[in-house]
Amino acid sequence: MIEITPSGQACGATVRGIDLSQPLAPEDVTSIREAWLQHHVLSFPDQRMTDDDLERFTLAFGGFGNDPFIAPVPGREHIIAVERQADETSPLFAENWHSDWSFQAQPPAGTCLYGIKIPPVGGDTLFANQHAALEAMPDALRGRIDGRMAIHSAKRAYAPDGFYGEGDKAKRSMDIRPSRDAEATQLHPMVRKHPETGREGLFSCFGYIIGIEGMDDTEAIPLLLELYQWQGREEFQYRHRWQPEMLLMWDNRSLLHAATGGYDGHHRLLHRTTIAASGA
Repeated sequence: MIEITPSGQACGATVRGIDLSQPLAPEDVTSIREAWLQHHVLSFPDQRMTDDDLERFTLAFGGFGNDPFIAPVPGREHIIAVERQADETSPLFAENWHSDWSFQAQPPAGTCLYGIKIPPVGGDTLFANQHAALEAMPDALRGRIDGRMAIHSAKRAYAPDGFYGEGDKAKRSMDIRPSRDAEATQLHPMVRKHPETGREGLFSCFGYIIGIEGMDDTEAIPLLLELYQWQGREEFQYRHRWQPEMLLMWDNRSLLHAATGGYDGHHRLLHRTTIAASGA
């Protein structure tokens, strides 16, 4: 029987009583989805999963999302490796708040991440509840973003001259593929309703958001930076501590997340899939 234990923080819960190396019964998919929508990020400890198991779990909650700019692991189309070697010295991957691939026309609904090699220290993942961030936001700040469309792009990260561009990729164990395609833009509402729950929340943040439609950058960039500081405040956070053989799934429509370091000298390896948006 599935047992769900809330984290006691701004989001997050632990799920026990289910074996993810086996196909999920329809009622288990329903129970997990309900918990996912309620808690936004779920951890499943003590799961011995193969890549086949990870793909099957992902498909139980939607199709595969498209993962651009990072090559999949050999022999797979939909699994990427989030890896850092013990002697790696490049800046930490994904250490700033973001919502995965928010620059896509249909960003993924969720992300699944399975821990294969987990260091004994460090490497926590932070999550920030964007429903809570919107609900606690001062009226004056909300008034500046209501009805606004954000301009999303991957160019700061994955363009050839971006943070993970041509000058960076040779230093990493991750197989990142910078491209001019990263310079494309996409509009999304800054405040939007969750497509499954209807609850309003903030969507994405500075980094993948490069501007605000109809607003000069001299006004938009300071506003985006002010929002960034608000969105990641400690009272909206859940800090996830990893264990080997643990699966994590989170909702990109309601959360931001960020990696943390603190494990220099240790090899860290996780396999990741994305869950496509409904109808994608």
